[in-house]
Amino acid sequence: MAPNRPRLKYVHAWLDTRHGSAKPRYYFRRAGFKRVPLPGMFGSPEFMAAYAVALAGQTPITIGARRVKPGTMAALVARHLASAKFLARPESTRSTYRNIVERVRVEHGDRLVAELEHRHIEAMLAKKVKTPAAANHWLRLIKVLMALAVREGMRSDNPAADVEPLQVRSDGFHCWSEGQIAQFEAHHPIGSKARLAFALLLYTAQRRSDVASTFAATWSTCASRRPAS
Repeated sequence: MAPNRPRLKYVHAWLDTRHGSAKPRYYFRRAGFKRVPLPGMFGSPEFMAAYAVALAGQTPITIGARRVKPGTMAALVARHLASAKFLARPESTRSTYRNIVERVRVEHGDRLVAELEHRHIEAMLAKKVKTPAAANHWLRLIKVLMALAVREGMRSDNPAADVEPLQVRSDGFHCWSEGQIAQFEAHHPIGSKARLAFALLLYTAQRRSDVASTFAATWSTCASRRPAS
């Protein structure tokens, strides 16, 4: 019989009564992966840390291994990786975000969240100045982690909120010449998806997000009117 608990993806529970007392035990069971025991009580920092690592497909934290201390960056990362908001993201996005926050856990896992200051985050960001785009992506996730820390009561403020992103130098996008436009139109005839998308972007002056919506509606209408072959 499984104990009552909140639902968590791939987590299975049962009551161990082999030694005269009912003790809840939890396992991470996912098709194609080895079954992983999850230590501690459901929802505890060590449980969530093991769950997050198992979900990432990495070597799990086993019973008896070094415990995840409450209030640390490691515990915060575990909470983030097990959050509904994170799990609802597309797999490709989860993989990218997971790699970044796992690096945070490896480098700063033992640090107390409450002791992290604005100057610390700026110093860490400065070390990534050679790759400004990646650094800014890292900063966005640090802000997400700190916002979660505030909601979880691990600290009262977000020390990353006012940290400015690095400037990314760019020459912008190359503007096509009339010859390049003619070459594209010659290659993609009227009625093709590429030609429709190109025309909407070039001639309607809409935002990219609006073009995406217009394209979907227009292509669907054209497809419905196309005679059956």
